[in-house]
Amino acid sequence: MLNEANLGLIFLSAFIVNNILLIRFLGLCSFFGISTQIKASLGMGIAVIFVTVMACSISWIVYYHLLLPFHLEYLRTVAFILTIASFVQFEEIIIKKKLPALYKAFGIYLPLITTNCAILASAFLGIDYKLSFIQNLIFSIGISSGYCLVIVLFAGIREEIEFSPIPENFRGVPIAFITAGLMSLAFLGFKGLFKL
Repeated sequence: MLNEANLGLIFLSAFIVNNILLIRFLGLCSFFGISTQIKASLGMGIAVIFVTVMACSISWIVYYHLLLPFHLEYLRTVAFILTIASFVQFEEIIIKKKLPALYKAFGIYLPLITTNCAILASAFLGIDYKLSFIQNLIFSIGISSGYCLVIVLFAGIREEIEFSPIPENFRGVPIAFITAGLMSLAFLGFKGLFKL
């Protein structure tokens, strides 16, 4: 287990080396669904950062101060999903009220953050790696920031591809999958740089 002095390594590992989207292939539904415009992708990335950091922090507290002392570890999936759902509901209310255009751009993908496996995996990984609260906080910031970076980069590429001379059979989803695969190969260059 890493000590507190290695917080930078924890962040970099979660952010780029073990990127949740391109290395672990989690959270792909919203990744492909919302990444057609940079503005919507940035909004989704920020929403995911908020939910991930808050949900991972609360899930860590629930696990170590409620589930573990009472030997209720088997309830962690339910507890973590309830925590994530609560934060998504809170975030949805705020975005709907304060940023209606962004709310409309998200469409179905905002409520789907509740079932975004990248967020649930972040909560599980923080526990499975036996990270302290501060390490877990940095880890969740790294994972969600990596998600935000990749979805915005992917949206930028997709916006450019829209105006490129691509054969009709490759337009839309096929070229999106090819692009994501190439991005994943690029990120694989960092794989194994260091491990948690």
